[in-house]
Amino acid sequence: MPIYEYQCKDCNARFDLLRPMRASDDDVKCEKCGSSEVSKLLSTFASSSTSSLGFATGGGGCSPSSGFS
Repeated sequence: MPIYEYQCKDCNARFDLLRPMRASDDDVKCEKCGSSEVSKLLSTFASSSTSSLGFATGGGGCSPSSGFS
């Protein structure tokens, strides 16, 4: 089950919930104030091969190396 991040539209609190992918967001309530006015946020993940700007570094590309310099 994935973890989804939500933000309350009333109190601006952010919280995470572990929910099935096919579950509706209709029953999600803010953990701080109990409001059902929440929005799902677009979450990103961190990797040890990302730079401080969030871009991948090093040879992690999909295309094979041609061997030419």
